[in-house]
Amino acid sequence: MKKHKWQVSLLFIALLAWLGIAFYGYRQTDTSSSALTTVTIGYQKADPVDIARQRGQLVKKMQAKGYKVVFKEFSDGTALLTALQAGDIDYARVGDTPPVTVQANGIKLVYVAAGAAKPNGSEILVGQDLGIKRLADLKGKRIAYAKGTSAQFFIIQALKKAGLTTSDVTLVNMDQAAAIVAFAKGKVDAWVTWDPYTATAEVEQQAKVLVNGTGLVKDRDFMLSTRSYAKTHTTVTNYLTTYINDDMQWATKHQNKLIAMLSETLHLSKTIIKKQVQRRTYTMGKVTTTMIKEQQKIADVFYNAGLIDKKIKVKDALVDQ
Repeated sequence: MKKHKWQVSLLFIALLAWLGIAFYGYRQTDTSSSALTTVTIGYQKADPVDIARQRGQLVKKMQAKGYKVVFKEFSDGTALLTALQAGDIDYARVGDTPPVTVQANGIKLVYVAAGAAKPNGSEILVGQDLGIKRLADLKGKRIAYAKGTSAQFFIIQALKKAGLTTSDVTLVNMDQAAAIVAFAKGKVDAWVTWDPYTATAEVEQQAKVLVNGTGLVKDRDFMLSTRSYAKTHTTVTNYLTTYINDDMQWATKHQNKLIAMLSETLHLSKTIIKKQVQRRTYTMGKVTTTMIKEQQKIADVFYNAGLIDKKIKVKDALVDQ
């Protein structure tokens, strides 16, 4: 009996010791986590930030520098910039057109980084049997697009090249989900969009590419932040730009791994993802003078078309201005 009590006592003491160690370990982990400064980044599926998120190296590198990265997914650039303005996120990865429209609305957002041009993935798609063979054939047609996105600038430029204006066609503003259905059912004659929607339509619906964005648009990735946050967090911005670019270099050098990864997370065939990946370049770096000139062109086109009420200087949306 005494021996049994002695064994129970030893077991009880050991259990208390284990609980103490476990609790101490939890406190240490919890303290370490709470000591990190949170940085929240908004992204869209398959964009550079999403690739960095999925690969996992960005989180590890930022944690080593004392930052905890939190990712939030959004459906489009407008939603991203609304969240950025509201303070729900610290950085937003968007296309080239949303920054112009928000600047024209007087919102104090700034460019902090930029990616390579990717015009080949931006396309005007038409059905195979509609007899639309050149841009001029779009006259009188119904065209799906998303207002305030790169697709809007693209269709304006494409129509101009054909000697047409938006008055010569019927532009139908749709989100991507609605446009997919409308295009598939023939409720619109053409659809202006970007990857992975273009690659998906080409492969699964045998959509015909009327033109891509080459010579018409650049369709770059941009990282934006609020002016107040960017001015006081230059170190964070530099870390993010460097580490995301590391992931972009990985994406360029390991296309097969990238294709497999995106195919699984997007639930799209490798054929679709391969088409998307192989027609673009992945980078993330500083915003250059050339890029600002490209953005200024979008701003001028939108102002002249009456799509924004205020004539803006894009360079005013740089951090050091």
